[in-house]
Amino acid sequence: MSRIGIHSFVWSASSAQGDLERTLANTREAGFELIEFSYLDPANVDIDGLAKRIADLGLGVAISIGLPADGDISSDDKTIAAHGVEILKHTIALTRDLGGQKVAGILSTSHGLQSEAPTRDQWDRSAGTLAEVAETAKSAGVTLNLEIVNRFESNLLNTAAQGMAFIADSGSDNIFLHLDSFHMNIEEADVGLAIRNAARKIGYVHIGESNRGFLGTGNIDFAAIFDALTAIGYSDDLSFESFSSEIVDENLSRKTAIWRNLWTDNMELAKHARRFIALGLETARRKAELVSATHRP
Repeated sequence: MSRIGIHSFVWSASSAQGDLERTLANTREAGFELIEFSYLDPANVDIDGLAKRIADLGLGVAISIGLPADGDISSDDKTIAAHGVEILKHTIALTRDLGGQKVAGILSTSHGLQSEAPTRDQWDRSAGTLAEVAETAKSAGVTLNLEIVNRFESNLLNTAAQGMAFIADSGSDNIFLHLDSFHMNIEEADVGLAIRNAARKIGYVHIGESNRGFLGTGNIDFAAIFDALTAIGYSDDLSFESFSSEIVDENLSRKTAIWRNLWTDNMELAKHARRFIALGLETARRKAELVSATHRP
């Protein structure tokens, strides 16, 4: 059974202790089983205390990041690439220390709009470097999950098929795909088919609407997504992601172009998302049972 999670930026972009406490309490109140944090700075947070609170509430935890331009592991600048490796290793340690098993996000290159196409050398450098980092992650009990994002946020991995090829080239058995309905809606020829094709390597899923707001208010065919996830027997974590100018994280809001205020009541948004995802998965399961049932007279 999949754990249904929520991105912490639905609640707050702050790392202040009080705000983190409210984020965890709100996550549990809204019915979620997992909290996903981004850009959580261990220097400003009582990690042991936060880990205990997460465990006390019975929540799972995942960490997602996007590598910065000065930490791009695909770069031919050794200093930049080394900085990226350092960021990844710190993120792995943070995930472990919080009791999590997944690092997700844009890990293969820097997060942001690029002005040039990637080169094969970039691809090879990234895959080779990430394979080494994946071994560090494995020893910490953590998997690396590469988020496949749209062309305006990365130039290296924009489709699930590219992600599969990248993982194959890395040679690692500890690198998986992090698929996101928002990005797939832009880039994939057929989202359901892409999920089926990537079945054996999907490690994490983001559920988000085309306008980043309330699920069901955009143009994404969620029934097809839930059907595909059910068809492949996906039972791992999936998390709701939504952004609004109501809650601003400077680093992420600019790179993802969050200019509009699509919601103000985050608890209403979250509870709606929890019901929407649970009902979508249940409906897909019931359909699968119907089409496979044999009814003889």
